[in-house]
Amino acid sequence: MPSTTRGEGPPDGTAALAVEGLTKRFGSGDDAVRAVDDVSFAVERGSVVGLLGPNGAGKTTLIKSILGTVIPDEGTVRVLGRDATEGRRAVYADVDAMLEGARNDYWRLTVRENLRYFATIGGVDPDSVADRHDRLLDRLELTGKADTPVRELSRGMKQKVSLASVLAGGAELVFLDEPTLGLDVEGSRTLRRELRRLAEEEALTVVVSSHDMRVIEDVCDRVIVMSAGAVVADEAVERLLGAVDDYRVRVASDDLSPATVDDLRGRFDVADADASADPPVLAVRTDGDAVYDLFDALRAAGVTLDRVDTVERSLEDVFVRLTGAAPDESDASGPDEVSPRAGRRRTTAPGDDGGSQ
Repeated sequence: MPSTTRGEGPPDGTAALAVEGLTKRFGSGDDAVRAVDDVSFAVERGSVVGLLGPNGAGKTTLIKSILGTVIPDEGTVRVLGRDATEGRRAVYADVDAMLEGARNDYWRLTVRENLRYFATIGGVDPDSVADRHDRLLDRLELTGKADTPVRELSRGMKQKVSLASVLAGGAELVFLDEPTLGLDVEGSRTLRRELRRLAEEEALTVVVSSHDMRVIEDVCDRVIVMSAGAVVADEAVERLLGAVDDYRVRVASDDLSPATVDDLRGRFDVADADASADPPVLAVRTDGDAVYDLFDALRAAGVTLDRVDTVERSLEDVFVRLTGAAPDESDASGPDEVSPRAGRRRTTAPGDDGGSQ
């Protein structure tokens, strides 16, 4: 019979995750590629840390190396205070993951059956956490679908079931790769709210990889940015945003002719201009008294403003500056994943309907 609790957890004051000098190479000789290059960081208990990076940055390889599904060439990983190489089953007893590209649930089982199943293989008596399951179903707005086979749900609903399954057994440390993929606006908001609540009220530690900047800004305490296998930034969200010294004013007017825009380009720092928009728009980097100079120049050019906006600095701006890439570039995992919990394997075969896993 499974126990009512998982592992003992880390000693007080111990980081939930500590990565030191992690390196993973693929290939050999001149063709070798360092997918992860001497990466070090720690994640404190009860915090939510975002992992950002463009396609090929090494995020997925890093997560797999931490979880033990890829063996790193160098470096150490300590999970909840334990060396990841010593007693894998015990080390990952309080860890779970939802990986993009993996089959994270059993589609012939109902939603509630999935929660009970994953709690069981995590070493937890499912009856002992039935109330927890009810709360998860309620907060993720799945109660009405609790007895519905997962195969009959929409993609967004399946994504929420995957999250609920990861949280079903009370793991202390979870890894979420693109958790809002397939969710509508309301579903994404619900997921973000629940993740924040779990971190604050239940000391859940979360490492989340996402290209959805709203998830990172709303949920994460801290952001680790990777590029070309290395960490290029590791800061609190507020501090990263504070690094962007880029105040913009955006104006819209039917009077913004190409000739007027060209003239303004020579006098101001034009960040963006779209003459094909309806009405045409112009964004200028400026601050202080330069704002008045811009409006004086627009008035002198006979431009009547239809709309004026200030553009706030964003995490996307920081991301582009650090990596030179757009944040919506995907970094998907392959179709075949291994979960660390209880060594179970989740495989999607061609034509698989989810029932023969």
